[in-house]
Amino acid sequence: MTSGTTPGLTRFNTSADSEALAALHEVCSSSAWGSKILAQRPYTTAEALFLASDAAMAELTAEDLAEAMAGHPPIGRPKEGDATSTREQSGMAGSSAELKAEMLELNLAYQERFGHVFLICATGRTGEQMRDAVKDRIGNSPEREREIVRAELGKINRIRLTRLVEEESAA
Repeated sequence: MTSGTTPGLTRFNTSADSEALAALHEVCSSSAWGSKILAQRPYTTAEALFLASDAAMAELTAEDLAEAMAGHPPIGRPKEGDATSTREQSGMAGSSAELKAEMLELNLAYQERFGHVFLICATGRTGEQMRDAVKDRIGNSPEREREIVRAELGKINRIRLTRLVEEESAA
């Protein structure tokens, strides 16, 4: 990952608070996380931003995590017209109809058990890997699953922040 100052990082550091918050909301739907990241600007390196993201993620309450998860569509059903969601879930795109149907059933069972969508850093994973992960995790305690979700959100945030700071021009 990029560790120095990039045009995207400079743009993020110097943009108006409202613009930076909007960009952060695209990374993570938690307003508490976004506020913590915004309050620490400017960042001297992308790595400093990533570390701030990790620290902010570690401090999120259960309610903050729920807000963050609400911004993520179920695996296998990316948000219509959302390039980020589609790109991140591309491992499901070429999956068989049977696997997609199984994933839908597993998503519903997971949501029934935990009260929120199954969340995984889907980037680079196949449909089968995501299916296996939900099967493995559905038996977790709610406390254990909340910590796994926190870690997965942290991974997603780093990927999205990397894209943010490596972009040459505003999206």
